[in-house]
Amino acid sequence: MDDTKQRMDQAIDHFKDELKKVRTGRAHAGMLEGILVEVYGQRMPLAHVANVGTLDAQTLQVTPFDPSNLEAISAAIRDDKSLGLNPADDGKIVRIPVPPMTEERRREVVKQLGQKVEDARVALRNVRHDALKDAKQQEKDKEISQDELKGTEKKLNEQIDEYNKQLDELTKAKEAEIMAV
Repeated sequence: MDDTKQRMDQAIDHFKDELKKVRTGRAHAGMLEGILVEVYGQRMPLAHVANVGTLDAQTLQVTPFDPSNLEAISAAIRDDKSLGLNPADDGKIVRIPVPPMTEERRREVVKQLGQKVEDARVALRNVRHDALKDAKQQEKDKEISQDELKGTEKKLNEQIDEYNKQLDELTKAKEAEIMAV
């Protein structure tokens, strides 16, 4: 059960990381976490080739460690269509204005959020499925009784309900943040 709880916690943590990448209309460095930049013949996370910060609520600033990577960084940010950002560089740093989101774009982002929630729920169900399979195998091998199997199944279902509540709370908070003008 400890392994199952740990795997469920990992699924929730992954979901929280995904939420950081969801655009809300305000500039924050987490928006660019998933960006991979083609430098030195390989793809590297943006954080490994530059510092990312915010100038104000509507502008991100990316300062490359090596100025020769400036164009590659701009191209990687521009090519990520899910963000819809258009970076501009001055030869030393990249400035990224974060335009306010339209009502239509907010609804699109909420739909994307819904897909991320569903992915997290699937991950949780897969963990529960694996744990049930292990418990049924133990019961088959006479390592645990049928009553213990039923108790394990009940505990797993309670855990899933608890984690789904966490997902719902996180999702509602993020939806409110996205829809706020």
